[in-house]
Amino acid sequence: MDFLPLGLKLAGHTVVVVGGGDTALRKARLLHRAGARLRLVAPQWRAELQALVEREGAGGECHRRAFQDDDLEGARLVVLATDDGALNERVAALCAARGVPVNVVDRPDISSFVFPALIDRDPLFITISSSGVSPVLTRRLRARLEAWLPSRWGRLAGILGRFRAPLARALPDRKAREAFWERQLDGPLVEQVLSGHESEAEAALHAAVAHADQERPPPVDGEVYLVGAGPGDPDLLTFRGLHLLRKADTVLYDRLVAPEILALAREDAELIYVGKARDRHTLPQDNINDLLVHYAREGKKVCRLKGGDPFIFGRGGEELEEVVAAGIPFQVVPGITAASGCAAYAGIPLTHRDHAQSVRFVTGHRKDGSVDLNWAGLVAEQETLVFYMGLVGLREICARLIEHGRAADTPVALVSRGTTDAQEVITGTLDDLADRIEGREIHAPTLIIVGSVVSLHPRYRWFGAADTGGA
Repeated sequence: MDFLPLGLKLAGHTVVVVGGGDTALRKARLLHRAGARLRLVAPQWRAELQALVEREGAGGECHRRAFQDDDLEGARLVVLATDDGALNERVAALCAARGVPVNVVDRPDISSFVFPALIDRDPLFITISSSGVSPVLTRRLRARLEAWLPSRWGRLAGILGRFRAPLARALPDRKAREAFWERQLDGPLVEQVLSGHESEAEAALHAAVAHADQERPPPVDGEVYLVGAGPGDPDLLTFRGLHLLRKADTVLYDRLVAPEILALAREDAELIYVGKARDRHTLPQDNINDLLVHYAREGKKVCRLKGGDPFIFGRGGEELEEVVAAGIPFQVVPGITAASGCAAYAGIPLTHRDHAQSVRFVTGHRKDGSVDLNWAGLVAEQETLVFYMGLVGLREICARLIEHGRAADTPVALVSRGTTDAQEVITGTLDDLADRIEGREIHAPTLIIVGSVVSLHPRYRWFGAADTGGA
């Protein structure tokens, strides 16, 4: 990211605003709400701007003239809201030389900070920024969040803030305090405040804090969350998966989990990579199973984050065996599996009344690496086959299907890095797809879809997906 989002305390500090138009007024209003002492410099300005700067108790200054270098004396921040490009660049350079943060409206390239779109639920606030490149987009996102976030969330934050110090006295241990707040926020407190019953919520919280040191300690064991992260696109993570990811103290993740999803974990969470590729295992499966139990027995909430769905070729059942045997509480959150996600993004319906009345998910290789499958049961014409992990054995898969009766001209699609921005779809038939990809660099993960539904690609492909057709 180009700019680090920060909350800056401005109460009582001088902020210089150069310019007197509508933009200067908008920035000045925001700065005034933050308690800044404004110094306005411009040859002329709107009457509302002067009234804001000189408002009783604000202690601001108005200078009706051109900017002078000494206007920067004592400034904590500078905002340039003028149409004079040369002036903007000169003052921005002065600020850089003096180490004073400066924002030049519509010029993020010479600004040292930008104004994000703000959702104000004082004392709670949320900011959205495009690093200055698309203010219209940030305004739209803010409008959506404004509609979703009730104003009483600020009241809730204020109530919680008032009990921080009393709880710290009752529970000196930070982990114990975090557990206390988790229990409160999972209980009726939030709904009481959001529905306007603040006095009841505050009374209940007061009682809970007063007896916090008398509560039974949490169980020795933690919890395990087996969460499907989906096939690649971070937007396909479920709400439940996100909720548990945000609760986790430790996250064990594999190579198919998008970095954008990992970024949603708590900042203080321990992230442990346990990814596996074909014939290259960072950790043996048994070690991963042991880690889940190990961290849970330390009292931690452990999220095992897996690409796709943990129970569809994700070895989730194996990982839960030791968790169940150890008596550790667990939850399983299904994810959008690669078959449905990749097929949808490639524009290939897995079932269709005119093409396929059933769909079968098949692993492209067995535990020993072979592709010795029940081929005779995989040749029904009206059935779609989806092969996971089948790239290495593609030629043999196609040959065996033909050998056991599937038509050689049956359409086949190979989907590489499905649902991501790098998605590639290569189509062909059982008798020519292996030749089509010979010598090409194909990036894992891949999925192979066999059946006449593939003929609907790219006609059913959604507008944002990549496509290489039969090339």
